[in-house]
Amino acid sequence: MQFFFRFLASLLAVVLLPSLMVLAQTTIAPGDNLVAEGIPPIPSALVETVNRYTQFRSASLSSWHPTQREMLISTRFADTPQVHLVKFPLGDRRQMTFFSERVSGATYPPGQGDYFVFSKDIGGNEFNQNYRYDLATGDVTLLTDGKSKNSGGVWSNRGDRMIYTSTRRTGKDTDFYSTEPANPKRDRLLSPVEGGGWGPMDWSPDDRQVLAMEYVSVNESYLWLLDAQSGEKTLITPKGGAEKVAYQGGVFSADGKGLYVVSDRESEFSRLAYIDLATRQYTYLTSQIPWDVEEIDLSEDGRHLAFVTNEDGASVLHILETATGKERTLPKLPVGLVFGITWHRNNQDLGFTLVSARSTADIYSLNLGTNKVDRWTESETGGLNTTHFSDAELVRWKSFDDRTISGFLYRPPAKFQGKRPVIIDIHGGPEGQFRPVFLGRANYYLNELGVAMVFPNVRGSTGYGKTFLKLDNGFLREDSVKDIGALLDWIATQPDLDKDRVLVTGGSYGGYMSLAVATNYSDRIRAAINIVGISNFVTFLEKQRAIGETCAVWNMATNATPKCANFC
Repeated sequence: MQFFFRFLASLLAVVLLPSLMVLAQTTIAPGDNLVAEGIPPIPSALVETVNRYTQFRSASLSSWHPTQREMLISTRFADTPQVHLVKFPLGDRRQMTFFSERVSGATYPPGQGDYFVFSKDIGGNEFNQNYRYDLATGDVTLLTDGKSKNSGGVWSNRGDRMIYTSTRRTGKDTDFYSTEPANPKRDRLLSPVEGGGWGPMDWSPDDRQVLAMEYVSVNESYLWLLDAQSGEKTLITPKGGAEKVAYQGGVFSADGKGLYVVSDRESEFSRLAYIDLATRQYTYLTSQIPWDVEEIDLSEDGRHLAFVTNEDGASVLHILETATGKERTLPKLPVGLVFGITWHRNNQDLGFTLVSARSTADIYSLNLGTNKVDRWTESETGGLNTTHFSDAELVRWKSFDDRTISGFLYRPPAKFQGKRPVIIDIHGGPEGQFRPVFLGRANYYLNELGVAMVFPNVRGSTGYGKTFLKLDNGFLREDSVKDIGALLDWIATQPDLDKDRVLVTGGSYGGYMSLAVATNYSDRIRAAINIVGISNFVTFLEKQRAIGETCAVWNMATNATPKCANFC
């Protein structure tokens, strides 16, 4: 149990970091709110070591300036992410907002850069409100009612209006509202809806229509056209088919005659498709790629469509020439995640956020003219050289039914000799997926304790097709637990991993999995840690208690019936 105690001691050290007074003590005593039994004394020197692994920052792209080659980003200098302005690659990050709460979704209106709109909640209540920030004065103006839950909204092409959703009418239905941020009094209910899975996606080129999505579950969603004046809705994708279809993204073509969408219609994976609005005919553009398309963005002139695919967990960036259907050859990016792809209105620069196992999230841009990648931010990493951190290794193993399951293994540095203890960390969801990302403070376990970490994507995870996604529905739930049993078998075959020192952990659904593994394979693991996971499905379903990222939160907010509500 020595490894387990060291693991818990490191967790306690992280919890107690904010107290500066403890640095002067020889050992650290847990606070009165913690019960510590069998935990050895925590040396204060441990705080200093762990502290470096908690001081990582990250940055993400929020919005390009409409006329200048500069951008708004989200990053953290103090306790919470705020809006910053960066005027050129690797330029200073000038902080614009200063709130105790997290600020998100900052966007300039198209065509002008004298203000931007952002969102934040109060005290972490997740009831986001929208605000206008005037650059000339620094004044902040509330744009919503201050009480309901509101989405960030989508700008019209002229930049005079935004469409957003709000629960202000009933407290649960996410109705569509139209507002003019320059004149908040011109805010009106555009179209009432039933349910919480609604959201705007894009405006037609003439600003007469809005593309909207109705989300039902990870396997089912629908696209609608919304009249921007009357609020009348027209269903684009029919309901009632034999097979449920999911849509994940959509934009109008430059001529307004069609839509570029991401959908798993007639496919195991989500593909990029073009829908002709006059005929409702589909033209599939990425059938040759046997992986999910995750997000898309169309350049202002409509000539280039950028999209990202999820290929065995890693992101691959693509740019398609809409006139020819051909892909451009792009520079090779590090293996990791690419997200938030956003075209500048100059039709040349594509901004995105990139995170990998050896680099925290930072912002980059690709210029079509030069095919060159510029780095815009270089976030601090606690003074540690992350180029020597462990890379993510894709591993696979056979489960009980001969199905191949995969995950990512982070091995400790070569300085640690002999068989290494293992942490199995299971993602939440269940329709989630672990991706090859920067581990942040968890790098401490690798670099300082020599612990290997495995992040499995058991059946039911997203990213591997519709069939794989449904393999743990209903009475098949325990099959995903057996996938971890097969992983324990695989660990036993690895010469550098210690099958007798395995800890299983996870948050939310991953917490349930850690309990299930501890129940079914107690003789094969050393310890299990459940982080806000479900321990009793009866009380969970009765109470619909909002814990972590579980689907109780989604059910209460949306009235939807995602598959994770169908546990038993």
